[in-house]
Amino acid sequence: MGKRILIVGGVAGGASVAARARRIDAQAEIIMFEKGPHVSFSNCSLPYYLSGTVADSDALIMMSPEKFKKSYDIDARVNQEVTAIHREKKTIEVKDISTGTIKEEPYDFLVLAPGAAPIRPKSIKGADRPDVYTIRNVVDIIHLKDGVASDEIRDVAVIGGGFIGIETAENLRKLGKQVTVIEAMDQILAPLDYDMVQMVQKEMMDHGVQVIVGDGVKEIDGSQVLLASGRMVPAQAVVLAIGVAPETSLARQAGLEIGETGGIKVDHNYRTSDENIYAVGDAIEVFDRLTQKPGRLALAGPALRQARAAADSMYGMPCANRGVIGSCAIRVFDLNIAATGLNEKTARKAQIPYDFAYVIPSDKVGIMPQSAPMHFKLLFQVPTGKILGAQAIGKGNVDKRVDVAAALIAMNGTVEDLKELELCYSPVFATARDVVNQAGLVASNLLNGYYRQVPVSKVRQLVEEKAFIVDVREENEYKAGHLINAVNIPLSQLRERIDEIPRDRPVYVHCRSGQRSYNAVMALQGRGYRNVWNISGSFLGICLYEYYTDVTGNREKIVTEYNFK
Repeated sequence: MGKRILIVGGVAGGASVAARARRIDAQAEIIMFEKGPHVSFSNCSLPYYLSGTVADSDALIMMSPEKFKKSYDIDARVNQEVTAIHREKKTIEVKDISTGTIKEEPYDFLVLAPGAAPIRPKSIKGADRPDVYTIRNVVDIIHLKDGVASDEIRDVAVIGGGFIGIETAENLRKLGKQVTVIEAMDQILAPLDYDMVQMVQKEMMDHGVQVIVGDGVKEIDGSQVLLASGRMVPAQAVVLAIGVAPETSLARQAGLEIGETGGIKVDHNYRTSDENIYAVGDAIEVFDRLTQKPGRLALAGPALRQARAAADSMYGMPCANRGVIGSCAIRVFDLNIAATGLNEKTARKAQIPYDFAYVIPSDKVGIMPQSAPMHFKLLFQVPTGKILGAQAIGKGNVDKRVDVAAALIAMNGTVEDLKELELCYSPVFATARDVVNQAGLVASNLLNGYYRQVPVSKVRQLVEEKAFIVDVREENEYKAGHLINAVNIPLSQLRERIDEIPRDRPVYVHCRSGQRSYNAVMALQGRGYRNVWNISGSFLGICLYEYYTDVTGNREKIVTEYNFK
């Protein structure tokens, strides 16, 4: 007789355990229990049903119970809620939601893949109202689309600026709604650094989505949302996308060990504190290979790898568990965004010494159609040069560039490895020296002390202190928009006008994207200047950083009017 494997939950984690176990063992009896009506669906595609990008809700459903049975001989049971685990008897209790009957099922191995549930904070008055929606499954997204279909629902507030919240806001806007995103933190999309995320917030505002940050929600009353600041936001419907909490009720009831982050604690093979019970997916605590600390990660890719490892372990095949790094991607209107590893906030929290390279090259050869700037930020450890993380934003293939960084992180690669990496090239795909190669070169220069930089976040202070800032763009570029008090000395005139640049005070240099200013810095250093700094991100980065903070904070502008397009 084969093993009897019971799995609580489907979607990425549970269904993948079932499929892998079946490939290993043709004789095993494999049963999945899902308390909802769908055992396998495209969780990450749910928001796109709102706008019609996914036209039919049935398309969100990946596999039916009938197909699981016919194709894989896996018994997928929907509308079945597992209510208890009896470890001493190696059985579970299963409630049939439609009839209310309870049945006991024995197991050789049990797998917990219950996922995570959207948070409904009790601190928000009105969070339990029927016109306050959450998104977890196909039923939820159909309910939300039906709920906002009426023309009477003009304004929708999305509470939470994470991936689900931003994707939901974009698709509601495409549906024709007036949308406001409300985020209690000082920015949306936490995997990005503050300087990078400004262009995403600007993109949303340019497409008619209002973005409010640094202000929490106090009350929802059916026609508006009251913020902690006292501000009122009109909203006839509200989507709660504050975050998710791991579903650990079954594990706690069974006395399984819970990790310090609140997820189910597992070993390197995803076995719980009970040798016959495994857990995978959003409900578990994972190991962060960069911070060397436990964490949680609600992403489909890691869940699939965890599922395979758990099934393998049941059959004596150990897993080479190297931990997670958190690679992710999202599209927001016309921008593509990707990130991996640590950002500045997480590196500081982990007390890892770091520096970063911020480059803005073209994503393909400039004369090619649709060539556009790509903002790429690379974090590296000091003094080892080990790559810690990367973020990319642009209209081109940002995921490809961040995937390269993610692969090097997995291989303990350094900035020297990155700058020497041989990548595919064609004018329609990339430049001969790719974006990531350029980031590696800049990072190597910084690591080796060939020049120094200041971030865009420090530029306002420099302007207010009347620091000596040199703009080395051409005169027509300067006239189209520039930093207040910046001195325009184009790179093409720098050598003839070098006497205009003081030697007795710090000099800060920028151009449009950082390339010309780097050449200017090296030229000045070669002529004896010892206190020269390149402004990382240059004029594009400065403008994007200042644009959003000026709009939301009503601060005095430090950049003259500039056409971002």
